Amino acid sequence: MSRISRNLSIILRAERLIAQRQVAVAAKRTGIYGAAGLAIGLAVVMLNVAGFFWLSESVSNAVAALIMAGVDLVVALLLALFANSMSSQTDISAVVELRDLALQDIETEIKDNLAEARDAVTGFRRDPLGAVTPEIVSALLGALIKLSKSRKKSGD
Repeated sequence: MSRISRNLSIILRAERLIAQRQVAVAAKRTGIYGAAGLAIGLAVVMLNVAGFFWLSESVSNAVAALIMAGVDLVVALLLALFANSMSSQTDISAVVELRDLALQDIETEIKDNLAEARDAVTGFRRDPLGAVTPEIVSALLGALIKLSKSRKKSGD
C-alpha cells in the first residue's frame, strides 16, 4: 500500500506542476497579446497617418485608407500567430511521463494485490485447514491458555 500512496503523491505533484506550467504559459501568452495590442495601437496610429499621407499623393484618400487598414490587419494576424505558437508541451513532457509511470505502477500493484487475494481465496476453498497459518493457530492457542488460566483462578 505504501507504493500506492507514494504513486498517488507523485501523481498529485505532477498534476500540480503541469497546471502551474500551463498557467505560466497562459500568463506569458496573455502578456504578449497585451503587448501586441499596445504596440499595434501605437504603431497603427503613426503608421496609418504617415502611410495615408504618403499614399494620398498617388491615389485617392479612400484607397489610401483601405491600403493602410489592410497592412494593419496583416500585422495583427502575424502577432496573433506568434502568440498561438507558444506551447507548454515541451516544458511538461518529463512531468507527464513521470505521472504516467506512477499510474502504471499503481495499476500493476492493484492487479498484483487482486491476484494474491484471488489466490488466497482459492487456496482457502481448496484446503480450509491448510490455509490457517501458524500465526493464527498460535494466537488461538494463546487465547485458550489465557482463558483456561483465568477460569482456574476464578474457580479456586
